[in-house]
Formats: sequence, structure tokens, C-alpha cells
Amino acid sequence: QVQLAESGGGLVQAGGSLRLSCAASGRLSQYDIAWFRQAPGREREFVGAIKWTAGDTYVADSAKDRFTISRDSAKNTMDLQMNSLKPEDSAKYYCAAKISGHFFHVKDQDYAYWGLGTQVTVSS
Repeated sequence: QVQLAESGGGLVQAGGSLRLSCAASGRLSQYDIAWFRQAPGREREFVGAIKWTAGDTYVADSAKDRFTISRDSAKNTMDLQMNSLKPEDSAKYYCAAKISGHFFHVKDQDYAYWGLGTQVTVSS
């Protein structure tokens, strides 16, 4: 099993930056850890993911020029660095985990473990 806890959300002006962190516990070497986000009235959206052991990352096209994913294996944390934030980035951000496979999965139903989320609000 994996337990996940997000932190780092808050209010930021458009153009600003935020760094979210996901603290994870469990046998992480077996997992992919992902970030999703969900805005009110919208479906949960894949943001990016990392394969814990290899460190390979994948970021959705909507964010790849602005967002970066990294992990600290010693601290068991995975970070989402968000730059050049836009009002449309406002959402609750979640980290999630699934057993690692060959490919990155972008559908939320494929992820078995979830944190409670952290709110990001970008003002215009």
C-alpha cells in the first residue's frame, strides 16, 4: 500500500510559480506517482507522472512547457514545479499512485491510491 499527502498549494497571481509536494510512504519502487487536478465542474485531469525507480517523467502537453516533475528518493517526496501559472491552472491538485507498468497511464481510474489534494488558485 501507498499513502500520499500533498502540500504547497495556495493563492498566486497569474505568471507566478508554486511548488507542490507529495509525501509518499510505502514500497515506492513498485509505483508510478502522478499528479492530477480537478477544477469545479470539470473532470479530473492528468498533469504528469514519474516512474519512481527510473525517474522517468511524463508531463501532459497542456503543461509540459511550464510544469516540471521531480522526486527526492531520500525524502520520499515528489514535487510539481509550476511556473508561468494561468488562471485556468486553478484546481485542486492530487497525487496518485499505481503499480508501475510499461507505459505512463493518464486515466484517473487506473490509479489505486490518492491523497486528499491541495488547492491551487491563480488570480488574474
